[in-house]
Amino acid sequence: MDKTLLQANDEVEAALAEGRPVVALESTIITHGMPYPANLETALGVEAVVRENGAVPATIALVSGTLRVGLDVADLEGLAAAKDVVKASGRDLAAVMVRKGSAGTTVSATMRLAALAGIPVFATGGVGGVHRGAEQTFDISADLTELGQTGTTVVCAGVKSILDIPKTLEFLETQRVPVIAYRSDDFPAFFTRSSGEKADHRLDTPEEIAAAMLLHQRMGSGTGILVANPIPEADSLDPAFIDGTIAAAVKEADAKGIARKELTPFLLARINELSQGRSLTANIALVRNNAALAARIAGAHARLRRA
Repeated sequence: MDKTLLQANDEVEAALAEGRPVVALESTIITHGMPYPANLETALGVEAVVRENGAVPATIALVSGTLRVGLDVADLEGLAAAKDVVKASGRDLAAVMVRKGSAGTTVSATMRLAALAGIPVFATGGVGGVHRGAEQTFDISADLTELGQTGTTVVCAGVKSILDIPKTLEFLETQRVPVIAYRSDDFPAFFTRSSGEKADHRLDTPEEIAAAMLLHQRMGSGTGILVANPIPEADSLDPAFIDGTIAAAVKEADAKGIARKELTPFLLARINELSQGRSLTANIALVRNNAALAARIAGAHARLRRA
C-alpha cells in the first residue's frame, strides 16, 4: 500500500500485514444510497456482519481530501449526516482530493482503491450497469469498465433492476469479466432472486469462489470477478410489484430530465417512497447478506494463499 496516497486505520493495516481476511466496503451507500439514519445503521451493521463472519471490514471513502481505508464510528457518522458530500467515481477522486473535499466512493472507485490497498474482496449492494435507453444516451456505468481492468472480486446482489440487465451482461462479457452466481443458475436482479437471465457460471461454496479467484489471477487475466449473490428468499420482493414501481420511477425521472450521476440516487429514493419503504428493507437485507458471503470468501482466500 502506498501510504502517501492511502491512509488505512490500524486494524486494517495490521490485518493486511498479517495476511488476515479483509473485506472492502463502499461508501456511496452511506452518502447517496439511503436516507439518514438508515444509512448509518446499515453501515455499522454491515461492518458487524463482516466481523461476525471472520474478516476485518474496511469501509473506503474520501474524507477531507484523504483517501481512507477503514473508518471509525465518528467518520461514518460524519458521512451519514453530511449534506455536501460528493459521489465519486474513480475519475473524480484526484480533483476532489485537490480541493480537500469529502466523497462517498462508488463501486468503481472502491474497487480501484481496494486493489491499491491490497484487498482482493469487496462487498456492495448492486453494481452499476448499462442504463435503459443506452442505445441513445450511451449511459454505461464506469463500474463495468473498472471490472474489466481491476482485479477485485465484487460480491453483489446482481445489478440494480433499474438497469438493462441483458445489455449489462453482454457488456461484462465484452470486458472479459467472469460472472459467477452463488448457489444459483440465474443471475439475480437486486430486489429479486432472478432476472430471467442465466449466469455464466455457478459455484456453491466460498472455497470454490476463492479457488477461482486465485486461478484467475495466476493466469494474468487482469479483470475483476463479479459474484452474484441472490437476495435471501425471505427478503425478496414480488417481481411484478417491484418492476411496476421501477417503471413508474424511471418514467418520472425521464419527465424531470434527471440523468447521469443523479439518476441512480433519485430512482432508489423514489422507489423507496413508492414501495412504502419495502425496497429499503430489502436493500439493507441484501447488503448484509453480501457482506457475510464476502467475508467467508475472504477467509477462504486467505487460507488458500497461506497453504
